[in-house]
Amino acid sequence: MTDNLLRYRVPARLIHWVMALLVLCMIPVGFLMVREGLDRSFQNFLFISHKNIGVVLLILITVRLIYRWRNPPELEPVALPKAQEFAAHATHIGLYALLVIMPLAGYVRVRAGGFPIEALDAMGIPALVPRSEALAEFAKAVHFYGAYAIAALVALHIAGAAFHGLVRRDGIFSRMWPPVGPKS
Repeated sequence: MTDNLLRYRVPARLIHWVMALLVLCMIPVGFLMVREGLDRSFQNFLFISHKNIGVVLLILITVRLIYRWRNPPELEPVALPKAQEFAAHATHIGLYALLVIMPLAGYVRVRAGGFPIEALDAMGIPALVPRSEALAEFAKAVHFYGAYAIAALVALHIAGAAFHGLVRRDGIFSRMWPPVGPKS
């Protein structure tokens, strides 16, 4: 059986793990940066980092979706109970949706609120949305509730991966791990 039937291709694994690390950093930073009582310079650092990493994540999810569309995985099926199969599918769809929604909502919230996105401003990229407090507040709400949803889905995804890697040992975890390198 070829490695392509057992594992995702290297570019897919690499993009997955880069995004995973960035998202795992973004979640706590996002919750921390809005806390009261933080040193203002530290809080500014967190906001700037969160906004600019969000731009990187939006680019990466776009690349990831294009790559997946152009290179669909052709993996050997693994027999799963229907409930697990549904949970995995729903979690993946939710994660993909939120990986698009969260940076877009963050972008709209920041730009409609009249705030800078330093990396985009440095490149001379203008705001693509008008300044609007109503739009900024709507995007802020989407981003706020999306943060809890993506945190929950990431936790489910990690729990599912751990279950398959440590309990079932059915090869599903090893399809994505390690991010690069030959088959283990």
